[in-house]
Amino acid sequence: MKTTNKLLVLLLVACILLSSLISCKGNDNDDPSGGGNNLAPWVDYVSQVKLDMSSDTKKVEATVKSYIDGDTTHFYVKEYVDERVAQNGALKARYLAINTPESTGMIEEWGKAASRFTKEKLANAHSIIVESNDDSWNYDGNGRFLVFVWYQPTEGAEYRNLNIELLQEGLAMGSSPMETRYGEIAVNAVAQATIEKLYIFSQNADPEFPYGEATSVTLKELRTNIEEYNGKRVAFEGVITHYGNGTAYVEEYDPEDNIYYGIQIFDGYDNTLLDVLIKGNRVRIVGVVGSFSGTWQITDLKYNRYRPNDPANSTVISRGNEVSFRETTIEEFNGNVSILINDEKVSLPYTQVAVSTSISMKNLYVKDVYTTRNGNSAGAMTLTCEDANGNEIDVRTEVLKDANGNVVTESAYLYKTIDVMGLIDYFDLNNTGNGTYQIKVFVTDDITVH
Repeated sequence: MKTTNKLLVLLLVACILLSSLISCKGNDNDDPSGGGNNLAPWVDYVSQVKLDMSSDTKKVEATVKSYIDGDTTHFYVKEYVDERVAQNGALKARYLAINTPESTGMIEEWGKAASRFTKEKLANAHSIIVESNDDSWNYDGNGRFLVFVWYQPTEGAEYRNLNIELLQEGLAMGSSPMETRYGEIAVNAVAQATIEKLYIFSQNADPEFPYGEATSVTLKELRTNIEEYNGKRVAFEGVITHYGNGTAYVEEYDPEDNIYYGIQIFDGYDNTLLDVLIKGNRVRIVGVVGSFSGTWQITDLKYNRYRPNDPANSTVISRGNEVSFRETTIEEFNGNVSILINDEKVSLPYTQVAVSTSISMKNLYVKDVYTTRNGNSAGAMTLTCEDANGNEIDVRTEVLKDANGNVVTESAYLYKTIDVMGLIDYFDLNNTGNGTYQIKVFVTDDITVH
């Protein structure tokens, strides 16, 4: 009996050693996915599922309108889908059977990698087909189409199922895959990624994830849940739209809501941050959320130029980015906007949502001007403007100067028609909580007189 047991043990060890040598993926320790500990030949499960154009599922050819994250994309469709999406309309797609790490709210490890993978596959595709799970178009609670996304890498090539490919690459968890038409292959794909320890199934650190004491969020997540982050250190990305007198503004476009989110930054007059807070810089900001005079802002920024990879640093990602100055009307400024919060559509005042972001308005008639006479703001003006429909808005300026260094006075604008570029600003003189929203203009060149 003992001899038999020894033989069985020896046989088992031999099998394990042999299986560890059989691997098509190799053993690349530099692979950020974490792969390389394979116990079986690699299987391309994506190639095992075929796009059947003759099946009873709904299908439509599409092109990308906007990339949201790893498992959500907005498409333009080339033919009529249903009453929600007409020909050449926009179809908001949520991928079936998968759930990629977050990259549009509370940032999660490998979220950016998943989002980038989806974008690269679709951006380089020769053709894209969106397919339903059965003979109907189905939606989630927010009207997003629940679909499989197929892409053709090159002309004449077979279509590949992007949902299953994300599972196979270890960039997504399964989300009720067996309830879908490709469930068995989806389960096999995620099982293989788990065994291979790829990306989210690995024990490797995500090189793009800012580990440290700060909570990594998007500007949308921060602005729409701002009170939850009060007093907390956060990290987020955006483009600097203005800097002056120790205060900067940063904004980030959200394609899901088709709107910019922004916030004010106070640097504490720390000169080490001057190279970071330059207009047009895309930056990663790390700081503490707080409120001053009714305005939310980020303070207590840290920067150590000798430790560029320190996760506590506020750093430059790229330079020379354009500021949006999104063209807006007074009616839009004073109206509501529908945004997605925690997977629910919510209607909120546009100014409340887009405060601290850059906008532009055209053809404003200046009907009145008030000039500040005292204090540090002496010479700053408030222009009361109206559009052709009689809608009013206030434009508040810093102390503006002309090319010769002379202070610009109210006669330059009063009873004239102007175009304006500035930031949405909340003004509450006595900190009563009943302030108003206006356009803040910082330099003379941002006002054009007709």
